[in-house]
Amino acid sequence: MTKAEALQRVLAQPAGLPRLLAIMAQLRNPYGGCPWDLEQTFSTIAPCTIEEAYEVADAIIRGDFDDLRDELGDLLLQVVFHARMAEEAGRFDFAAVVDAITDKLIRRHPHVFEDREASDADGALVQWESRKREEREAKGDPDRSALAGITQGLPEWQRAHKLQKRAASVGFDWPDVAPVIAKLHEELDEVRAEWKNGLGTDALEDEIGDVLFVAVNLARHAKVDAGSALRRANRKFERRFRAMEALAAAQGRVFSELDLAAQESLWEQVKRAERQEVSA
Repeated sequence: MTKAEALQRVLAQPAGLPRLLAIMAQLRNPYGGCPWDLEQTFSTIAPCTIEEAYEVADAIIRGDFDDLRDELGDLLLQVVFHARMAEEAGRFDFAAVVDAITDKLIRRHPHVFEDREASDADGALVQWESRKREEREAKGDPDRSALAGITQGLPEWQRAHKLQKRAASVGFDWPDVAPVIAKLHEELDEVRAEWKNGLGTDALEDEIGDVLFVAVNLARHAKVDAGSALRRANRKFERRFRAMEALAAAQGRVFSELDLAAQESLWEQVKRAERQEVSA
């Protein structure tokens, strides 16, 4: 098949998912496909899938809906890519993926499609988690813990959130944010003690882990997404750091050659400029 014929075969498909699936099939075609796409496996594509999901989140945070449209397309491509490789291996195809999520959505919304009730979002989530437990039991999963089914593959901050939320669902939770803040101070004191004692990296890592775990719990009680909060903090730091570098250059100085006091002075100047811009 010539390249022109391959293009015509793709364009002959209806626009939308049929055409996208046809493109993916051609990219993976051993005869005339893309060498890079042909080399990929589930393992090599998995990091790309995770990266694309984060890029979707970034576009949402920035409020860039044109970019969001493009990033959602990139994320959809990841699903199509995995489904195509599975189809080639004789495991399942894209239609089976769609059928699976369709069935799951109906099954896990008994308050919408059956006679159960859910008066608010929390009630709906209870129904969802109840059906998940039923599904695990039907598969013969012997784990009956309230923490069962929380995947190991999540980013650790997100897994911490899920562990805490599951524990809270059976009553193991602080009643409000005040004791969480107190616990955070307690854990910071323990970090200071370990640092002072110099007992080694394992003990220090353990205590710093406790601080991070409680920080996620604080975000959960404040109804703040810990990942979004950290992304915002990262963006703020990057914005201010780049502004410091630019300010130093405008003053005829090289940022890396300044001592810490001079660098901190630039940091405060950047912060003041931001506050003035917000109040203007």
